[in-house]
Amino acid sequence: MSNLCPKFEKAMQLLSKRWVGLVLSELLSGTKRFSEMEADLPISGRLLSDRLKMLEKEGIVKRDVYSEFPVRIEYSLTEKGKSLQPVVAAIRHWADDWVRPEEVEEHVN
Repeated sequence: MSNLCPKFEKAMQLLSKRWVGLVLSELLSGTKRFSEMEADLPISGRLLSDRLKMLEKEGIVKRDVYSEFPVRIEYSLTEKGKSLQPVVAAIRHWADDWVRPEEVEEHVN
């Protein structure tokens, strides 16, 4: 059990970072360009960029650069990232069952 605790804590810190869940949800539906994610998510471009860099460093997101004109950059999940699908689905299911609409409105404001 002692070996599990630091790993579990690391995973929870990563997944609980603000906006990470939404970025993962977005990429679970497939490869996206930055501008697509920026349009779909209620997050600033700077913060989205920070989260994508962090997830890339963790080996969860892959960034592909295509030397076209203009340059095309696409983001997708690695196998490590795709393996989070059941975790994200379970959290979504739990939230649907247990989080009341007024709790969401309180949190957003």
